Amino acid sequence: MKKRLLLTLIVLLTAVIVISACSRAQEPAPTPTPAAMTDDAMNKTDDMSKDDSMASDESMEKNDEVMGSDDTMKKEEGDMSSDESMEKKDDGMSSEDAMMQAALTLTFANLPNLGPDRAYEGWLIVDGKPVTTGVFTVDDHGMASAAEFPVDAHALKNATAFVLTIEPSPDDDPAPNAIHIIGGDFDGDAAALTVSHPLALGVDFDGVNVSYILGAPSSENAKADYKKGIWWPGLNLPQLPQGWVYEGWVAGPDGPISTGRFTSGDMADSDGNGPMAGPKSGPSFPGQDFINPPIDLTAGYAAVISIEPDPDNSPLPFSLKPFIDETIDDVSDHGSQDMETRTDAFPTGQAQR
Repeated sequence: MKKRLLLTLIVLLTAVIVISACSRAQEPAPTPTPAAMTDDAMNKTDDMSKDDSMASDESMEKNDEVMGSDDTMKKEEGDMSSDESMEKKDDGMSSEDAMMQAALTLTFANLPNLGPDRAYEGWLIVDGKPVTTGVFTVDDHGMASAAEFPVDAHALKNATAFVLTIEPSPDDDPAPNAIHIIGGDFDGDAAALTVSHPLALGVDFDGVNVSYILGAPSSENAKADYKKGIWWPGLNLPQLPQGWVYEGWVAGPDGPISTGRFTSGDMADSDGNGPMAGPKSGPSFPGQDFINPPIDLTAGYAAVISIEPDPDNSPLPFSLKPFIDETIDDVSDHGSQDMETRTDAFPTGQAQR
């Protein structure tokens, strides 16, 4: 009996426990309080804020990248704009420079062709200093390769003179050469250019008389050979400026033959008696003997004194030939013959601003 009663109690207790557990399982979950909801919302909001913040940060970073790209583009555009601006500025400066330039027109007569390694260069004289106007050449017909030259308007306006020089070609020296051929002062807007201007040769041959004699002092038989030598005693010529020298010539059927270069008439020239002279000494003034081989200077020869550039790039006479006797006559030993003064064929020109 006691065992059965104990078993019954155990069963009942077990049932009660099971029923109680089921009842608790069926009860609804407690409704969260507003504070709990707020905390949850806050937590979720914080999570969302973090997410949003991260997204925002990422977005901002992306925006920064985009802005950076935009800034870069703007910068590049700015640089390009700056470059364009500089180009425009350069163009503007070029245009301004162009506006500040003026034209100098040069015309010439009797300018010779200088050959392949020489050229002419013009110079304005502004406040006593040379300003180049450009380089040009002249052909065998006397035509210049250029006639109009763009120059600085201020320099052209204030130039007091113009001078033309002979320069090496090519020329590495920006300064003018010492060989000045013609020049002139501006009178209003024009300058008449001549050889006699002080900025050029600065010499005037008006009233200069030149004569020569035949004679062969270096020959052992001077009396018989007098027609084989030419000499210029008592030669009184204007002094030439730096860059120029005188040179004597005889010109015959075989072309011109130099008798020597000189700067003064009261001393022997550069080759003394000459390479064709006889064994005896000669006088101390310009001239030459033609003994070996012999040349009869009265057989169709002319006498010439030229003015040559120094240094000279040609073995032929330069175009400046102030004194000429077209025919050497037989006027006996030591007979004097006059030379004609010819300056009408000298180069001339005009500079027009």
